[in-house]
Amino acid sequence: MTGGAELARLRGAVPAKRHNARTIAALTGNPGCTRRAVLDAAGVDKPRLAQRIGFPSSFGQSRFALARGNGFEAMLKADGCALLLALLRDTVGLEAPDVGYDDLGSDADDTLAARQARTRELLAGAAGAALIDHPLLTLDVAGQQVFLEPDLIALQVRGRLHVVEIKSFAVVDGQADGAKVSGAAVQAAVYVLALRRLLAELGHDETLVSHDVVLVCPENFSLRPTAVVLDVRKQLATLRRQLTRLASVSGLIAALPPSVRFDLALPPAELIAALDQVAARYAPECLSTCELSVFCRHESAGTTATLGRPVRDALGGIETIDEVLAFAAGTGEPAAEQAEAAALLRTAARLRAEALTR
Repeated sequence: MTGGAELARLRGAVPAKRHNARTIAALTGNPGCTRRAVLDAAGVDKPRLAQRIGFPSSFGQSRFALARGNGFEAMLKADGCALLLALLRDTVGLEAPDVGYDDLGSDADDTLAARQARTRELLAGAAGAALIDHPLLTLDVAGQQVFLEPDLIALQVRGRLHVVEIKSFAVVDGQADGAKVSGAAVQAAVYVLALRRLLAELGHDETLVSHDVVLVCPENFSLRPTAVVLDVRKQLATLRRQLTRLASVSGLIAALPPSVRFDLALPPAELIAALDQVAARYAPECLSTCELSVFCRHESAGTTATLGRPVRDALGGIETIDEVLAFAAGTGEPAAEQAEAAALLRTAARLRAEALTR
């Protein structure tokens, strides 16, 4: 893996930006982007970098959504998680009449190390059914130790552990926003991976952590909760691949010119020049997952990447929209690797013209 000195040189005097579950989950959104891999491995503060070069983007929940989410979670966890336990009995078959409940976040004076040690202690000796609230897990991301706090871990009677993820977006008539559910599934997969690695450290079989996670959301337009089970095996596989890629980013960084630096003290023009040296793979989906997406969209203006991944992939080898239009009109001369796509474009243009003249 790339040495800390090289990563520090790229980052400059600014301390490394620490990851959390949301930022780790976002890594899976565009695993082919070299620019993001390099910046995340170096711990560059992407929101501040975007602000510095004049392309800020807004992320995060509104204050109303945060307040609603906190109120919903507090309601679920009131009276020893009585309401949540009822949901778990119906959703994952929690049958024990007496369920232990440990809130590791109840002591505000606890240090992160103390909470992590308490989490390890509970998981090492867990037996029967129990809920662990505010557990603290860790995960290595490009050499950084990241602290993660799942909403809950449910220990089943049958010895399986389930991650419980509480979200404030609503499930209306049995349907929820697909993008939000997908994001919750990836974030839950981060917790599952961290929990499995902790169990492996404790000498247990990591498959004791179920790939089925419980997503708890408000139902319809009230705060009445509903729960569904999500299978996150696909998200786990993608997450492992991307974390491995970050850990082996040394080759990407070694290939960069020595002049490339992302020190936020540098003038914006120098930072933009440094970004130009690192290949990006922009797609419209980046706007909801990456803080540099507004800059990358501006940079990609006029390219097929701005039309979305399906279009870019279908037009493999054709980089710009001007080329697409020229090939469709038959006025451009395609290279050998563009010939097949160019022929399809001419056929599509002919069929469209015929349809419009009828």
